[in-house]
Amino acid sequence: MILAFCTPAILLFLVNMMLYFGTARMIDSLDAVFASNTSLNELSDCLDRVQSATTGYLDTKTSDALEQYYTYEQDYNNLVMTLSNTNDDNENRVMEKNIRNMSLNYLELTNQAIESKRGGNVEKYKTNYDEATRLHGYISKSINSLNNKQFVNNSMSYAAMMSALQTLEQLNLFTLIIIGVANLSFVVLIASTITEPLIKLSNSANRVSKGDFDIELLTVHSNDEVGVVTNAFNKMVISIREYIVKLRESMEVERRLKENELIMENHIKDAELRYLQAQINPHFLFNTLNAGAQLSMMEGAERTSNYLQRVADFFRYNIKKNKDIVTLKEEIELVDIYIYIINVRFAGEILFTKDIDESLLDVKIPRMIIQPIVENSINYGVRNVDWAKKIKLSVYSLEDYICVSIKDNGIGMDSKTIEEILEGGYTRDPSKSDSNGVGLDNCIERLNIFYERDDVLDIISEGKNKGTETILYLSKTD
Repeated sequence: MILAFCTPAILLFLVNMMLYFGTARMIDSLDAVFASNTSLNELSDCLDRVQSATTGYLDTKTSDALEQYYTYEQDYNNLVMTLSNTNDDNENRVMEKNIRNMSLNYLELTNQAIESKRGGNVEKYKTNYDEATRLHGYISKSINSLNNKQFVNNSMSYAAMMSALQTLEQLNLFTLIIIGVANLSFVVLIASTITEPLIKLSNSANRVSKGDFDIELLTVHSNDEVGVVTNAFNKMVISIREYIVKLRESMEVERRLKENELIMENHIKDAELRYLQAQINPHFLFNTLNAGAQLSMMEGAERTSNYLQRVADFFRYNIKKNKDIVTLKEEIELVDIYIYIINVRFAGEILFTKDIDESLLDVKIPRMIIQPIVENSINYGVRNVDWAKKIKLSVYSLEDYICVSIKDNGIGMDSKTIEEILEGGYTRDPSKSDSNGVGLDNCIERLNIFYERDDVLDIISEGKNKGTETILYLSKTD
C-alpha cells in the first residue's frame, strides 16, 4: 500500500516540478517580452519629470526645486546611458542612438538654463529653456514612435509564447488528471482525520486577519503536525494581544510628549518674535530729536510742533509692547511718518511715491517690517548718490501673495551681496549709519517665523548704480 501510494506521489512530484520549471521559464520569457516597452515608458516619464522640475525651478528659484531638478536629471541621465550607442543598420537601434544623443543635448540645455537663472542672466536662460522645451517635444515623439514599433514586435513574440505555454499546460493537465485519480482514494481516506481541526484553525485565522483578536483559543487534541500548528497559532494570538496593549500605551505616551513639544515650540516662537522686535538703536533717536531742535531754532513753532509730533508718533509705534502683529496699513502709515522725518532732516531730498492697492491693506504682518527696509534703501541705496533720490513703495496682488515692493534708484548691489543678505551671512557696520538697528536679516527672520516658510523676501538689482528693489511676499490669509 505504501509502495502504491509512493509511486503516484513521486510521479505527481516530478510532473509538478516539470510544470513549475517549464512555466517559470515561460513566465520569465513573457516578462522579458515587454521589458523594452517598460523601459521606454520609464524613460518618457523621467523626461517629463526633468522638464517639469526645470520649469518649476525657473518659476520659483527655490532650493527645493533645484534639488528636485538635479535628482530627476541624474535619474534621466542614468536611463539614457542604457540606450544603444552602436552603429548598425537596425532601425530600432538607430532610433535609440538618436534619442540618446538628443537627450544628452537636452540635459546640457536644461543645465545651462538652470545655471543662467541662478546667475541672473534672464535672456540666456530663456533662450536655453525654449530650446530645451522644443527638444523635449522631439524626444517625446521619438520615444513614443520607438515604443510603438517595439510593442508591435513584442506582441508577436508574446502571442507565440502564449501558444507554447497553452500547449505545455494541456500536456501537464492530462498527466495530472491520470495521477490525480490514482491518489484520490488515499486522499479521501485520510482527509476526514485532519480536515476538522484545520477548518477550525482556518476560521480562527480568518477572524484574526480581519482584526478580531478576542477569539477563543483553540483546543489542542494531539501532538501531530496540526496540533503543533494550532499551539503556535494560540501563542501568536496571545503575543499579538500583548503587543496591542503595549502599542496603545506607547501611543498614549507619544501623544502626550507631542502635545508638550508643540506647547514648547509655541513658547519658543513667541519668545523669538519678542526678542527680534526689541532692537532700537539710540543713535537714530538722538539724531532725529537733534534735527527737531535745530528746526525749532531756525523757524516758527508750528512746523517744529508738527515735526516733533511725528517723531513722537514714530517712537510710540516702536515701543508698543502689547501689539506685535499689525495691519499692512499701519506699517505704511509708519513709513509715511519716517519719510517726513527724514525729509525734514535732509531738506526734502528724498522723493517718495506710492502705488498701493487699498483693498490689500488689512492683511496682518509682524510690526516694524517695512520701515526698516525703507530705511535700508535710504542709508545704503540713495543717501550718497549725486542724482535725484527716489524711493517708490508699491502694494499689489500676485497669485496667492500680497507683494510689497520698496524700489530705489540708488547704488544697487551685486549678486554676491544679494545672496549673502538672503542667506543671513551679510553684515554691515552699524556705527556707519543712524539706522534703528532692525536690519534686513531681522525682518527676514521674523517673517520666516511668522509665516513658517522661507520664501518671504527677494532682492532684485541689475548692478552698480542701477537701483535695488526689495519685494515682500505676504500670505493673503494669516
